[in-house]
Amino acid sequence: MTLAHLCAHFRIDSAGIWLKISRVMKKPVTVTVTGAAGNISYSLLFRIAAGEMLGADQPVILKLLEITPCLEKLQGVVMELEDCAFPLVKEIVATDDPAVAFKDADWCMLVGSVPRKAGMERKDLLSINGKVFVGQGKAIAENAAPGCRVFVVGNPCNTNCLIALHNATGMPKENFFAMTQLDEYRAKSQLAAKAGVHVTEVTNMTIWGNHSATQYPDFTNAKIGGKPVTEVISDIEWLKTDFIKTVQQRGAAIIQARGLSSAASAANAALMTVKNLTTPTAEGDWFSVASFTDGTKYGLPAGIICSQPTRTNADGTYSIVEGLPIDEFSRAKIDASCKELLEERAEVLGE
Repeated sequence: MTLAHLCAHFRIDSAGIWLKISRVMKKPVTVTVTGAAGNISYSLLFRIAAGEMLGADQPVILKLLEITPCLEKLQGVVMELEDCAFPLVKEIVATDDPAVAFKDADWCMLVGSVPRKAGMERKDLLSINGKVFVGQGKAIAENAAPGCRVFVVGNPCNTNCLIALHNATGMPKENFFAMTQLDEYRAKSQLAAKAGVHVTEVTNMTIWGNHSATQYPDFTNAKIGGKPVTEVISDIEWLKTDFIKTVQQRGAAIIQARGLSSAASAANAALMTVKNLTTPTAEGDWFSVASFTDGTKYGLPAGIICSQPTRTNADGTYSIVEGLPIDEFSRAKIDASCKELLEERAEVLGE
């Protein structure tokens, strides 16, 4: 149906009518979510369905993947989604078959993984979850839509993303991402609290490296109210020690406090990352996401999934922010996190 035909049937006198038209005109986006019956997905799916991720005028098809023992639980989630009667949701598919789940997917949100528990090391997570991402990478390459983008939330997300990428034969490396937006939000929250300002005052925050205890929240290039952080917060020793440690250890602190890993905050960061990757970035700012490195920027080694300052352009492509000054302190922190990523790569790829 053309816009002219629609105009013949609708009196264009309100934003609501235009919204109806745009919903009719837009092709649904297929979003696949793995681990769809888990805690993170439970906080995520309803917000995707409500239009918070891709826009209030963008219809979606939700494809939900779970392991067979969790299918009954997943059916309960589907029932709740149905009971919300979201106008943007065109179809919901619940399955334990990756080929079905990833069929024609435009976005693959790989949330499902064994969560970190108290006492677990990253190498334990790599061993347990790595096998999952081998199969999912292959299934995405074989079934997803051309141009599909893959966003990994399940930890260790950087290296799980690398595993999926290496097994998704033929897919562009630049279409793979891992989540560090949660760490960025944690860093912004800590800086805002220290400065006594609202969190929206904190901009230009970069998380470098791995989503792990080696990550580097870069206060040297961040701003508070448009001013360099170091002009607003004079306690440089706190910035170099307690601030960094708090951000690095925040996930572990939440596990200790609630007995479970981050769920709602992780879901929020996942949703906002995809939103940031599909919406032009505000002038002068950037966001943090881990992506494939080509070895040409900031001295980062090639061939890892590393968090970097990123902008989404007006044409929907993304680019790494270039030209940020990296002092000696920052260089050491970034190199340490990249060293960990190289070690993880060697472990999972048998290098």
